[in-house]
Amino acid sequence: MEKSRVLVVGGTGYLGRRIVKASLAAGHPTFVLHRPEIGIDVEKASFSDHGSLVAAVRQVDAVVCAIAGVHIRSHQIPLQLKLVEAMKEAGNVKRFLPSEFGIDPARMGSALEPGRITFDDKMAVRRAVEEAGIPFTYISAGCFAGYFIGGLCQPGNILPAKERVTILGSGDVKAIFVDEDDIATYAVKTIDDPRAANKTVYIRPPENVLSQMELVRIWEDLIERKLETVSLSADDFLSAMKGEDYVSQVGMGHFYHVLYEGCLTNFDVAEEASQLYPDVAYTRVRDYLRRYL
Repeated sequence: MEKSRVLVVGGTGYLGRRIVKASLAAGHPTFVLHRPEIGIDVEKASFSDHGSLVAAVRQVDAVVCAIAGVHIRSHQIPLQLKLVEAMKEAGNVKRFLPSEFGIDPARMGSALEPGRITFDDKMAVRRAVEEAGIPFTYISAGCFAGYFIGGLCQPGNILPAKERVTILGSGDVKAIFVDEDDIATYAVKTIDDPRAANKTVYIRPPENVLSQMELVRIWEDLIERKLETVSLSADDFLSAMKGEDYVSQVGMGHFYHVLYEGCLTNFDVAEEASQLYPDVAYTRVRDYLRRYL
């Protein structure tokens, strides 16, 4: 089967560059909006120029948006909505993957402020996509490994502790940890897969569905040392969150929903990536942690 021509929006960013790499590795003719990179065709377009967006979209079969969260809003108008309008006018896109990849926003209607705004924005994009009749796949990948595994699920930490670790609540709430390269690989596989059309695909690698305490125990086993643990109650976590700046509150709110409420694992799923694509040798948490030794 001929591979879809793929346009990656935000293709030079944290996740976007990984999606570009995965798309090329899978044999898709791959285009990136804006800045050039070796081996990649560049579509010059601007969110302020609707015509240029339409022209770029007409060159491809599928669009993947990987705009980072901080860039989702521009003059109070989500950039993705402009992209949706361009795809609607072009009328040729066979699959759109909007910029989600984390917590499923459809399940976060009661999320804490101010972090709720990110979920509300994503739901606004979903409504626009579905109203426009654009075929889609929503990707829900849980916790990015780089943000959660390295710091042993401690907000603001990117390196694992060697002596002491703060446990959020009981530490027994299950979360999902996925290497960012694996997220990109799974996402690209859905592009030409009819099983993923107009559905949410959840990335839940079974060996990476772990609690914070299980994550800490793996790290302790690797370093052959027990860490001192201190528990932080939900009330104390929320009190500490209120004293942080806006951006930190958004991030901490997401940590709260994942590690105190279990928002990633308190429901069953139908379309699960590691079952749909068993050929993907995903990175296990233990192997990910070895890089810090």
